[in-house]
Amino acid sequence: MKTDIQIAQETKIVHIKEIAAKINLSEEDYDQYGRYKAKLNLDILKKNSGKKDGKLILVTAITPTPAGEGKSTVTVGLTQAMNRLGKKSIAALREPSLGPVFGMKGGATGGGYSQVIPMEDINLHFTGDLHAIGVAHNLIAACIDNHIKHGNKLDIDITKIAFKRVMDMNDRSLRNIVIGMGGIANGIPRENSFQITVASEIMAILCLSESIMDLKNRISQIVFAYDRAGKPIQVKDLKIEGAIAALLKEAIKPNLVQTLENTPVIIHGGPFANIAHGCNSMLATKMALKLSDYTITEAGFAADLGAEKFFDIKCRKGGITPNAVVIVATVKALKLHGGMDSKKLKEENLEALTKGIENLDKHIENMKSFGLPVVV
Repeated sequence: MKTDIQIAQETKIVHIKEIAAKINLSEEDYDQYGRYKAKLNLDILKKNSGKKDGKLILVTAITPTPAGEGKSTVTVGLTQAMNRLGKKSIAALREPSLGPVFGMKGGATGGGYSQVIPMEDINLHFTGDLHAIGVAHNLIAACIDNHIKHGNKLDIDITKIAFKRVMDMNDRSLRNIVIGMGGIANGIPRENSFQITVASEIMAILCLSESIMDLKNRISQIVFAYDRAGKPIQVKDLKIEGAIAALLKEAIKPNLVQTLENTPVIIHGGPFANIAHGCNSMLATKMALKLSDYTITEAGFAADLGAEKFFDIKCRKGGITPNAVVIVATVKALKLHGGMDSKKLKEENLEALTKGIENLDKHIENMKSFGLPVVV
């Protein structure tokens, strides 16, 4: 059996101009990042403002297991299938984080013959969005410590700084650290820590913003600490929101790529669902809705977490409504939820499978409570 990367590398990938043409985009609508990737300009939404939105399909899953349930794979496969049926469809996905890519879960471009390509580029750095988000986040962190070093006019309580540093990698040794060591020239010593970049508030904000000015305004309202009287202090108090937004002027633009069958895919943003709302960017979803008859997107973790945050946060904020929900479930995961030993999941066990289906039943019930048709 061929590996995912073998399948991806043997597939004929077409120039991004051909993919853009499929969704009626001109060369003025995007900036190429090499031959197979492009950044979509935000004025696409203004140009298509009078066009009716296509239908929106959300892909979610049962309670997750360590290996992942395959939401991205199903999303890509469903999009390819819809296009084969003559339905103009676009997949709207989240960007991979290098932490999971080099961890147990691996990449986030699907699998088998339901992949997004160029998969190596997408999984490794892509167009630099996560790096830009990390730098923007860490500039705020640096300015906080610089402000404290140079007199602390805002009277920041260094024991009540809520803003940590980030990097796009799993490194447990940096979870709890002490900074500012080495003398007065290096700042004020205090405890600090690193998070993974996709846990950054900047990531969540970028994925809910609908323009660069909206992004700047949201950044300005971040509460990063409290003063010694207990009053919250915001980024706008440091007067750096313009600089932070400037670092994100390209990262705010959604990315266009393709599936193995040369179906258009818009990938943008990727906040974790257990920390933020777990969906791709509002801009990416709204662009896909204007450029296709069917937009197929996903939400992180299970239906009781990512999907509900999709409904409660993203849909309310963006004024969008899905038309159907797909719940992904695997026999292996159902057996695990039925109490089967994780080392024996390849063995037949109908009792564990039957018991595990209770998990699926609950997720179906949850999704039906939103009044939507559900497909498993």
